Amino acid sequence: MRRARRVLCIEAAAISALAGRLDARFDRALDLLAACKGKVVVTGMGKSGLICRKLAATLTSTGTPSLFLHAAEAAHGDAGVFMKGDVVIALSSSGETDEILRLLPLVKFLDVPLVVLTGDSTSTLGRAADVVLDVSVAEEACPLGLAPTASTTAALALGDALAVALLERKGFSAEDFAQLHPAGALGRRFLKVEDLMHHGAALPLVRTTTPFHDTLLEITGKRLGVTGVVDDDGNLVGVITDGDLRRALEKVDDIRATAAADIMSATPKTIAAAALAAQAVAVMERHSITSLFVLAAGNRKPAGIIHLHDLLKAGVV
Repeated sequence: MRRARRVLCIEAAAISALAGRLDARFDRALDLLAACKGKVVVTGMGKSGLICRKLAATLTSTGTPSLFLHAAEAAHGDAGVFMKGDVVIALSSSGETDEILRLLPLVKFLDVPLVVLTGDSTSTLGRAADVVLDVSVAEEACPLGLAPTASTTAALALGDALAVALLERKGFSAEDFAQLHPAGALGRRFLKVEDLMHHGAALPLVRTTTPFHDTLLEITGKRLGVTGVVDDDGNLVGVITDGDLRRALEKVDDIRATAAADIMSATPKTIAAAALAAQAVAVMERHSITSLFVLAAGNRKPAGIIHLHDLLKAGVV
């Protein structure tokens, strides 16, 4: 337990020290990444290579196309990924990793900006960089001082700092993030009503003057258990559910003389197409209903309908 606490304290101190060392070089690195016209190639070896994989994945998922290049494989053909317009991020604690140093002539030949994260700014790699970011640590958490621990944690944290600052610089939004993460709970959180609603020929609608029999056929045919009621101008003025039909059969003497306007509920609950699907769930729960009509922007004309079953199938509920 004492060793575990010691490890956590050393690594926390390593990250904390990074904050005090941030300076104009971080801004310069951010400028290079923000101006990148191609992709960001992140390269490293060993444990540093694993950190590079994570950084490349984080950049890609936050709107900056990136990939990880194994420095050893680069010398056997994978360096072909480099193109003009790219930016390279290289991570090496010592700054003397042979496999990365072998990439320098090609990087310089292509005039690709090089951002280096290293524990030794005066190293060969540090001197070759357009921007060098200091990720040195006072000590490793490994009691032998050998296994990369605090150093990789510091590099990981600074990589996250770059990625987060970059997404903010680019104005990357939660909706943008959701588009890149369509699977799972994260993507479902940002589904919009317009993504799930029924529209066009699938939209159940009748006019205020539509006879009872035809209203029944519309509800049955569209299989949503409900129909909207529109006036002569196409504005939504009411809604009729299966329950409304049953109640009408109980109360009306001559059902053949009954029109949609006679049995509709005149206060239909609606939602905007651009609203989040999760908001539709909240409205349905609040009013104990199973469907909402979707209005076209700026008017009362129905553009679609969303049903609780649609939200269930999409995993929003």
